[in-house]
Amino acid sequence: MMEQKLRWIDGFTKRREEEFTGLSREIWNYAETGMEEERSALALCRVLQENGFRVEKNLAGIPTAFVGSFGEGSPVIGFLGEFDALEGLSQRAGIDVKEPEEKCGNGHGCGHNLLGCGCLAAAVAVKEYMEEHGLKGTVRYYGCPGEEEGCGKVHMAKAGCFLGLDAALTWHPMDFNGIEGRGSLADLCMSFHFTGKSAHASSCPHMGRSALDALELLNIAANFMREHIIPEARIHYAITDAGGTAPNVIPARASAAYEVRAPKREQAKELKDRLLRAARGAAMMTDTEVEMEDGNSYSDYIPNDFLNRIAWEQLKKVELPVYTEEERDLAARLRRTFSERARDVGDEKERRQEPISGNLVPYEGTGGCLPVSTDVGDVSYLVPTVQLYTACCAAGTPGHSWQMVSQTGCSIGEKGMITAAKVLALTALCLFEKPELLKEAWEEHKRKVE
Repeated sequence: MMEQKLRWIDGFTKRREEEFTGLSREIWNYAETGMEEERSALALCRVLQENGFRVEKNLAGIPTAFVGSFGEGSPVIGFLGEFDALEGLSQRAGIDVKEPEEKCGNGHGCGHNLLGCGCLAAAVAVKEYMEEHGLKGTVRYYGCPGEEEGCGKVHMAKAGCFLGLDAALTWHPMDFNGIEGRGSLADLCMSFHFTGKSAHASSCPHMGRSALDALELLNIAANFMREHIIPEARIHYAITDAGGTAPNVIPARASAAYEVRAPKREQAKELKDRLLRAARGAAMMTDTEVEMEDGNSYSDYIPNDFLNRIAWEQLKKVELPVYTEEERDLAARLRRTFSERARDVGDEKERRQEPISGNLVPYEGTGGCLPVSTDVGDVSYLVPTVQLYTACCAAGTPGHSWQMVSQTGCSIGEKGMITAAKVLALTALCLFEKPELLKEAWEEHKRKVE
């Protein structure tokens, strides 16, 4: 039965590969940043509708958030698609020199054009297989905007868009092939706004109260805090308003944006509360006022070991991409543009010898924490979630780089996308054919969330 499904999915991707790689390049060319992905969202919705999905737009009040659904009843399996680009990373595709297509333009430096289209290919494949083989259930494709900037899935989760899902499946372009067993850092964002009293800094400084002094005291407190937080935690800040540029005027206003990260959102909340107390203390010391404004925030990602092991079995069965000499040569030339540290990330022996990873990174269960944050975490708090990776770039390619943009717009990235689509589709079909598997996934999910 499994061999039959694998042959069917292989046949589907061979017939439709050109369509989905073409869509990926279309979205790569649009390169729209978070919450502004109008043309990208329309392109994805167009393909959903052409393939018989019912499309609902403007989810959670976000114009570029949508869901396409096919089928009825349970189980309900959802694919999480992304399609936002990064500001200032414009780059020509398929070359090994930094050459923007558009000065100060945007670029898909995280491969979300591949991510969105790979999930869409998987959703369409599952829909066609269900029709042909009489499988019951519902397949959904979620168009999730603004992963890089805007926290699309966070707002969608709060609006109840993922309620009723039995499992959520997604992937991400990477420089290796594997299943993610690690969590991610929760990330809470906030801004502090200090208000003082302006005065002439020379003739009557005693009449003023410096908001900038208060902000600097908060920053000093944050830097001292770093010694007294868990090693995995992070504190970032940027001064967004220094109160003006005239040194002879005592600043009546000053603001800073802060982020705190930790392996669990409860830990991040503790850091946020400590910063708020420090800000209030800084205001007291300077006789100023402070207001905290909440910003976008991500929950930590909770991997589901049971679902991961199902996905891992599918990844082992799927034939990994075979690269042409031209692709391998491009990857090798791109690697020479990396720093030595980037070239030596991970499995050093393989990465030194092979320009593109052709191996599987063994799945060893859940545990550990990635030093990054993702809004997939907010979905994983609601429903069992699995995330896989496929090699879409030269080994050691830095994320959010022009080198990544070059590869997400050419065949190197697209081959990894098709591999991901196969694994996602096969994983979903396992759950549609044996919905009883979901019970164990939910039991694990409840243990980890409660």
